[in-house]
Amino acid sequence: MPLPRDYRGQTCALARSMEIVGERWTLLIVRDAFYGVRRFGEFAAHLRLPRAVLTDRLATLVEARVLERLPDTGRREVYGLTPKGVALWPAVRALTDWGDEFYGAGAGPRRVFRHSLDDAPLTADGRCTGCGAAVGAADTLVTPGPGLAPAAEDDDPVTAALARPHRLLRPLLEPRPRTRPRTERGPHS
Repeated sequence: MPLPRDYRGQTCALARSMEIVGERWTLLIVRDAFYGVRRFGEFAAHLRLPRAVLTDRLATLVEARVLERLPDTGRREVYGLTPKGVALWPAVRALTDWGDEFYGAGAGPRRVFRHSLDDAPLTADGRCTGCGAAVGAADTLVTPGPGLAPAAEDDDPVTAALARPHRLLRPLLEPRPRTRPRTERGPHS
C-alpha cells in the first residue's frame, strides 16, 4: 500500500510544511529556482527526473504559492519564487550546509555561498564572515566550491552555468531566441 501524500490529523506546522516541500525532488526544484532556473526544460535537464514527476511537483508548488508562473517569450511561461518561496531560503541553505558537513565530497563543498557585496563566505546561519551582516537570498552569490568536479562536455546548460559565480534569484540562463521557419512563397501567394 503506498504511503499517503499528506499528514491528515497532524496539527504540527512541520507536518503541514512537509506536505508542500517534503516530497522527493521538491526541495531540489526549489533550490534550482533559487539558482535562477526558470524553464521546465531546464529543471528537467538539470535534475534528470521524469517529466511527469516534474509536472506534478511544479503544480504542487504553484498551487501552494511557493512558485508562480510568469510570462516569457511567446506563449511560454517561466517559474519564479514568490515571497513565500523566498522565505524557504534559510531552510535550503541550512540543509545544504548540513549535507556538505555530513555527506559532502572529500574535497569540500560543491558550491559556496558568498555575500554579493564583499564576496566573503557565509556562515551556516547565513551571516557574512566579512561584515557580519545577515545575508538574504537576493544578496547571496553561489560560487563553485572546491568539491565541484570539472565541467564535462555533456553537462546540461544549468550545470555548465553554475560553474561560474551567479547571484541567487536572477535568471541563470538567457532566454533562447525563437526562430520561425521561413516558408517559401510562390509569386501568386
